[in-house]
Amino acid sequence: MVEVKADALEQSFEQFESDGVAELKAELETLKAKISSGVIAAQRPALDGVKSAEASGFVDQYLRRGIESGLETKAVGSSSDAIGGYAVPREIDQVIGDTLKAVSPIRAIANVVQVGSAGYRKLIAVGGTPSGWVGFEGARPETGTPTFTEVVPPSGDLYANPAASQQMLDDAAFDVEAWLANEIAAEFARAEGAAYVNGTGVGQPLGFLASPVATTADGVRPMGTLQTIGTGNAGAFPASNPADKLIDLVQTLRSPYRQGAVFVMNSATAAAVRKFKTADGAFMFQPSLAAGQPATLLGYPLIEAEDMPDISANSLSIAFGNFKAGYVIAERNATTILRDPYTHKPYVHFYATKRVGGQVVNSEAIKLLKFA
Repeated sequence: MVEVKADALEQSFEQFESDGVAELKAELETLKAKISSGVIAAQRPALDGVKSAEASGFVDQYLRRGIESGLETKAVGSSSDAIGGYAVPREIDQVIGDTLKAVSPIRAIANVVQVGSAGYRKLIAVGGTPSGWVGFEGARPETGTPTFTEVVPPSGDLYANPAASQQMLDDAAFDVEAWLANEIAAEFARAEGAAYVNGTGVGQPLGFLASPVATTADGVRPMGTLQTIGTGNAGAFPASNPADKLIDLVQTLRSPYRQGAVFVMNSATAAAVRKFKTADGAFMFQPSLAAGQPATLLGYPLIEAEDMPDISANSLSIAFGNFKAGYVIAERNATTILRDPYTHKPYVHFYATKRVGGQVVNSEAIKLLKFA
């Protein structure tokens, strides 16, 4: 009986393998037939350096010739689709985002949030939940409740309006995609870099240097007010032991925020700081030893942002903090482009826009050195 059951089991396996191989061969022949007939040619992955059909159609049809059929439209406003732009293809939008991160230093160190609506709101808990000690059989009274505050970063429409002649667009050798991405990235990066540092908050982000400031410590200042540490000398570092003020600035920031903290200053201030030496004559500034890695000061990365002010009386020329925790950038994840060949003939304008907002969300995570 055992031998009979074993023989039947082997036969079932052999039948299963035979049927499976035959079915697999049939599917393979069907797949080959579809490939040869071009039915599934569009499903093949593109080779490196080859643009997708979406980007090629966008560049060749809309950017060069203004053909609007078959393109996805997105409304920029709320009145009608007539004022809408055209969604930028994935390749172009990635170039803009990568270039912005490389050019705008604050964007690279801040917390960037992609939003799908016009507004962005964030809840901030002021203080923690109080706790207490009781005995094993003691009563557990109710503890306090933290206070929540809603933060709505000011935002505005960041736009660029570069132009190209129709002759340039008709020239097949002119790379309109690379030109447009670089022009938009340069305009956006310049405007963003200034707004994240000194923005007024009216139709644009509120820069961290434009936020309220006070000399009081954490837990005493109102939320949203940054703490300043004075140098004791108007418009300059102290004459003796100037680097001590940088150490005071670092130690004023609480230790949880020092993990991931950076120095932010412009090139002129960095030139003055690079000359500071320790008692044994060693420079406190350590240049980068690897490409793409920032230099360090007191063991923390030094980020050069040219929109930071030069050293002068009462200037806030050096910032130190964890910008991932302290500053948020809220932006719509789609850049829209509107082609305008009529306003400035024979030039074609490309009106690109993107909604961007920003604000300090944790005023304990960023400290400022005031030359006063």
